[in-house]
Amino acid sequence: QVQLVESGGGLAQPGGSLRLSCTASGFDYSRYKLAWYRQALGKQRELVALILTTGTTRYVNSVKGRFTISRDNAKNTVYLEMNNLTPEDTAIYYCNADSIRDEYWGQGTQVTVSS
Repeated sequence: QVQLVESGGGLAQPGGSLRLSCTASGFDYSRYKLAWYRQALGKQRELVALILTTGTTRYVNSVKGRFTISRDNAKNTVYLEMNNLTPEDTAIYYCNADSIRDEYWGQGTQVTVSS
């Protein structure tokens, strides 16, 4: 059974940090482009960061220099290290695994940045 399970969300203060994890089962993670998306209340889902099978990374401008995406294929896990958080980062964060043939989504984890 294919599953993507996120963890690590929660409440952080402005300027704080959180680390999200997404662990996969049921498919070969190493063959997939991995990404984190987020959806804030009343807004469309947006791509936050992605990491290719080569390790190349891309970020949306609003998180550059603050967020870091990484992958550990041996653990079937992708991470999103989030630093210097702002209230604008508040959203549900989803991990995504995408190949030429198929695509999978996690269930989402809530990140709230508030004092």
